[in-house]
Amino acid sequence: MRRVLAVLAAMPLIFFAAACGSEESPATGASAGVKVTGNLGAKPTVTFPSGSPATKSSYEVIQPGTGAAVKAGDKLIVNLTVFNWDGKGNAVQGSSYDTKAPETIPVNEQLPQVLQEGFTKVKHGGRLLAVLANDSIPQQQQQTAPAEPTKVFVIDVVGAQPAALKAATGKETGQSIAGVKVENPGGDKAPTLTTKTSEKPSDKLVVKTIIEGTGAKVQPTQTLTVHYTGKIWGTDKQFDSSWERGAPAEFPLNGVIKGWQQGLAGVPVGSRVVLSIPPDLGYGDQAQQNIPAKSTLVFVVDILAAY
Repeated sequence: MRRVLAVLAAMPLIFFAAACGSEESPATGASAGVKVTGNLGAKPTVTFPSGSPATKSSYEVIQPGTGAAVKAGDKLIVNLTVFNWDGKGNAVQGSSYDTKAPETIPVNEQLPQVLQEGFTKVKHGGRLLAVLANDSIPQQQQQTAPAEPTKVFVIDVVGAQPAALKAATGKETGQSIAGVKVENPGGDKAPTLTTKTSEKPSDKLVVKTIIEGTGAKVQPTQTLTVHYTGKIWGTDKQFDSSWERGAPAEFPLNGVIKGWQQGLAGVPVGSRVVLSIPPDLGYGDQAQQNIPAKSTLVFVVDILAAY
């Protein structure tokens, strides 16, 4: 979803509006006269009625699908095509059929009500039409944000991402970084990272696979679910740990430090890797909370899911 929705930077409040954005249930049925044609598995054709765009959000099930039902909490794999319904050109804003890369939508309360309800009416293999007007925006944001054109989404549900792993799974490789120690306790337990060393860190990025997973390789544009611990080279000072917080972290890979972007792309899901990240690929001369300037950072990372 993020690749297509990057085109829609002007309307994040509409797509990701809180569920409380509209007190009324969205309308179902003809979706304000919008017509969708074309076969599933191909980019749809959408015909818009004449006159002004709809001002009320709605959805319509174009094809219900025959696969598994969609459940709250699913990370749906979809082919998504988006139109800007302005009553003029009604131009397409993006389509995963053009990028040839399906998108992922988390089915949760951050979605507008129209999509939360619509997804309950389709199964895997189905097609959903959703019209998102400005009534999808929470009232307090309607007063401060400029009005956006009505958006039309045609969503083909391909399937759902499998649940994230609890920890890395696979074969230990015996790889290591000189001066860094990683102990693998096995099962779902957190690894132990030790960075107290007199060894001089490399001025280049160093990535070693501790446990090699068997999942698909991470793509640079994906969102990752990971467990990790981060320490500073030479001091064994820990500055962050998702393990200690008790929950994995989730983030788009292209939104984190360069050392992670370069070090994790291409690594199979299910892997445990240790990274030594020089300052120029970390935070450089800029000190962060608990991280002095010009620090070499060391992370042990379990890649639990990528979508």
